[in-house]
Amino acid sequence: MTQKRNFIRILLSVLLALSTLNARADDPQAVQRMAVLYCGESETKDVSVWSPGVDVGKPRDFSDSCYLIRHDKGWMLWESGISDAIADKPDGVVVGGGILTLRVRKTLQSQLRELGVDPADIKYLGFSHFHGDHVGNANLFTEATLYIQQAEYDAAFGPEPAKFNFNPALYEKLRATPIVRLQGDHDVFGDGSVMIYSTPGHTPGHQSLLVRLPKTGPVLLSGDAVHFRENWENRRVPARNFSQEQSLASMEKLAAILEREHATLWINHDKPQTDTLPHAPDFVE
Repeated sequence: MTQKRNFIRILLSVLLALSTLNARADDPQAVQRMAVLYCGESETKDVSVWSPGVDVGKPRDFSDSCYLIRHDKGWMLWESGISDAIADKPDGVVVGGGILTLRVRKTLQSQLRELGVDPADIKYLGFSHFHGDHVGNANLFTEATLYIQQAEYDAAFGPEPAKFNFNPALYEKLRATPIVRLQGDHDVFGDGSVMIYSTPGHTPGHQSLLVRLPKTGPVLLSGDAVHFRENWENRRVPARNFSQEQSLASMEKLAAILEREHATLWINHDKPQTDTLPHAPDFVE
């Protein structure tokens, strides 16, 4: 009788463990979905600035995306794109000593409203780096916690931001927000679903983002570690990058992450690829 009771007790324990595992398997993913937001566009008359010695004098159009991530713990925004203020200028704004023209045909704020999201709803905020086409609307998100590499913080909020082609007026209000200063890779939510990877080179503290989507799988957001597919395939480094050596090392790091995670690389400024992605108000799951 005792043996029979022990057997029943063990059997019940096994069944309970199996039911617990099944329940966990049915739990929703920590990252529920992600929206790709149109965050402006730009064009150059000479793309060789980004691909030294290649395609000299040839024009190219660039996309500019932001990414709104819905996690169980709240909304996260990665990148804030070109300033919405440029939407009032149909001819765009020329920057970079004339090498680039920026345009905004639909504002970031209007896209967030369409999704029922207020800037104050953003709890987690990150940028690949602090150039103007990535932090153009940063001042809208003062309720969020900012995740930034220490090297990028020192460059952007230090005494000589112009030395790194940063414009503090675009992100000045973030000084007063909660800031997490990073010294390398970081698990944002502690569950592996959103990983920040340190990828310096384009700027001193450039970083890229891996998002594990429940249906699409892992997606790696390049930032400006690479600008378009041809540069990625040929490991080309733009002439104006902060460090060529770091840029090449970061591309190799991204390649290793892609292989290890079986992830897909989404290149922010690669317009042909960006045009194939679902955009807000649709979500990618």
